Amino acid sequence: MGCRVRWQGEGAAPDEIRNGFGGALLVPGGWSVSHHAPRLRMKAMAPAAQYSLKLPFPNYQFGKAYDEMFTSSGVPRPHYQALYRTLLELPAEDMRKSQQAADLSFLHQGITFTVYGTKEGTERIFPNDLLPRIIPSQEWQKIEQGLKQRITALNLFLKDIYHEGHILADGIIPRELIYGCRHFRREMRGLAVPRDVYVSVCGTDLVRVPDGSFAVLEDNLRVPSGVSYMLANRKVLKRVFPALFRDYGVCPIDHYAQALLATLRSLAPAGCSSRNEPTTVLLTPGVSNSAYFEHTFLAQQMGIELVEGRDLLVHDNVVYMRTTAGLRRVDVIYRRVDDDFMDPLCFRTDSILGTPGLFNAYRAGNVTLANAIGTGVADDKAIYAYTCSRMPFCQTLKPIC
Repeated sequence: MGCRVRWQGEGAAPDEIRNGFGGALLVPGGWSVSHHAPRLRMKAMAPAAQYSLKLPFPNYQFGKAYDEMFTSSGVPRPHYQALYRTLLELPAEDMRKSQQAADLSFLHQGITFTVYGTKEGTERIFPNDLLPRIIPSQEWQKIEQGLKQRITALNLFLKDIYHEGHILADGIIPRELIYGCRHFRREMRGLAVPRDVYVSVCGTDLVRVPDGSFAVLEDNLRVPSGVSYMLANRKVLKRVFPALFRDYGVCPIDHYAQALLATLRSLAPAGCSSRNEPTTVLLTPGVSNSAYFEHTFLAQQMGIELVEGRDLLVHDNVVYMRTTAGLRRVDVIYRRVDDDFMDPLCFRTDSILGTPGLFNAYRAGNVTLANAIGTGVADDKAIYAYTCSRMPFCQTLKPIC
């Protein structure tokens, strides 16, 4: 059983992850923890020895992979014992009905994603698993520290290759590997970004290795997505399994969108029209994009405008948004459009998704793009062999192992 944990935030997990029973995080099965993870308070349980080594699940099989719920001898792990006991008392028919109710709720809310190239159609209901993964607080704290360290190193790496280039001059990474990467943007050379934050929203995929430790599968630094499905999953579970949240004391995560908005606003350019409340928009490719539900969901939750490239215009290197009341200046753009399509005057000339002149406004420091252009070079698979332990600016950081 693998475990995928996706972190999305401004370089750091929340400071407070404190729970009862040593603490635990409730993760929708197979999906993600983003920004603020829930908390579990486990009920007092009898010693693990009371469980028979013979599992009550007739079709359950152990493999070589790490099992999240059971030890190799078939005994539930301490932080899973309460959930295990609940499952034993839950009729299979009730579980099936609950799963159907969850699927129906997703369908009625339009929580879907797009799959291209299939005969069955493109729109699919978001796949959800009612059984959570539980991560004890001590384990999560270690993951949190590692994720903080990793995003710090990635931002330092991006600053170095687009400015001083020490890592290239010292031969730590071959120049041809960086300059030959399709995601390296020469247009970003020497361009200062607010607070030196190239990556403000990061999606890091973690997997369990057989010994139970976590390893990074990949980073997603350009336009990471997926957090809305976790938030929507939480709402559905509250309706389907209200007792689960009552008995386990799961911490709310409804404030995620406002935390994300605060992160975006903190990156507003120095000369923005309203420093206290800079105008922030979410730039989407449009309704045909596979993650359009997420775009609309996040824009609604943050209380900002959802715009397409045609809704923006650039005049004198300043970005404006078309509104019914006239033009309104834009300070921060949370982009969900790939680099290539952001500006037809600078990148792909055939793009109709971006806004002409947008990159010049960005280069002039009149608007902030989150994430920055050119971040994809740091999540290129060929460069993974050189991150993060071999980077000179990481030597001051003690690796989290």
